[in-house]
Amino acid sequence: MEKGNDHETKEITEIPKNITIRSVLGLLMAKTDGDEKKKVISLGIGDPTAYSCFRTTDAAKQVVADSLVSGKYNGYPPAVGLPRTREAIADYLSRDIPYKVSANDVYITAGCTQAIEIVLTILARPGANILLPRPGFSIYSLCADFRNLEIRYYDLLPEKGWEVDLSAVENLVNENTVGLVVINPGNPCANVYSHQHLEKIAQTAKRLQTVVVADEVYGHLAFGENPFVPMAVFSSLVPVITLGSLSKRWLVPGWRLGWFVINDPNAIFVNPKFMEHIRNYCDICRGPATFIQAAVPAIIEQTTETFYQKTISMLKQTSNLCYEKIKEIPWLICPCKPQGAMFLMVKLNLPQLEDISDDLDFCFKLAKEESVIILPGVAVGMRNWVRITFAVEPSSLEEALARVKCFCLNHTKQENGHTPSID
Repeated sequence: MEKGNDHETKEITEIPKNITIRSVLGLLMAKTDGDEKKKVISLGIGDPTAYSCFRTTDAAKQVVADSLVSGKYNGYPPAVGLPRTREAIADYLSRDIPYKVSANDVYITAGCTQAIEIVLTILARPGANILLPRPGFSIYSLCADFRNLEIRYYDLLPEKGWEVDLSAVENLVNENTVGLVVINPGNPCANVYSHQHLEKIAQTAKRLQTVVVADEVYGHLAFGENPFVPMAVFSSLVPVITLGSLSKRWLVPGWRLGWFVINDPNAIFVNPKFMEHIRNYCDICRGPATFIQAAVPAIIEQTTETFYQKTISMLKQTSNLCYEKIKEIPWLICPCKPQGAMFLMVKLNLPQLEDISDDLDFCFKLAKEESVIILPGVAVGMRNWVRITFAVEPSSLEEALARVKCFCLNHTKQENGHTPSID
């Protein structure tokens, strides 16, 4: 980013390279002007629980409350998770794949973030590298950096619905590659991969002899043409480590209940030493609260299809609203209609904007002038793009995008001394 004379620009240029998404959003929040007439609206983080239209079930809340007050779950759980919780997750995941997941292959974690940390730690070895998508979820790069894993980025292709650039993957893999991370449904791209594309990914990974790490935190949150297909469907071709959580499908990110699962029915990847390594590391990390773990079987059993469909319906409604409103803003370009998850990526038409140097500058000035928070694309690996969440109550989403449109109009380059008008 170009240096300017004003203090605000200097602050933007000093954002550390490996800053977290939450830190970026915190800096943006600090830039809002505190105008009581213009409340802050955040389209920056995927936590829909701020809005009453995104709430978990009363049954799930009651189960957790009953688990707590029972007094049965005040002690330490096993490091790898309560047996009944592991069994429930195994049964839940087995519904959608052609073989039965063993509870012994399920490991309960404090949210999916801890699952990412553990998986990258157990895959790491001296000189190893891991393949990450660009754009992607920044926690992977942060965890890889801490574990001295070399990061090799492969691109997702916006013109092809954010599909994996498989030719790039082929060129990046070598004998030191320990994993290929695939996020589906996509964060931050709102894509949902087809069965055919997932099979191509699996075949590529098999040929290159590398494990697939399948991040399926947004599993089943699909509302477009492609249904959600778990990567484990192809685990007979290539070993798959599946990551997931209660956070998104059950709308409870604060409960911090996640998991990772070793899907390797042909025992290509698994060996006793590796499994011992996992158990030992789980002994160090420990997992979520015992009473939350104990509630999981009943949460899964008692959640109705009506609840799932209500969430999907609301996300489809807000994603369509977001996409249509963005199309009305000429300075923003959305290459694909959202198909799933809770975010979409939007390209900035910077040549048409006055005094906006890049995505960071855009987001900081937007926060200051309009009290709208949007994540700069550089935080997820795409400079001069932005990530917008549509898991927002419709009226707030509409108001926020109206402010974005106003902001862009105020910063549009003048033509012959006049600002172009738009309908």
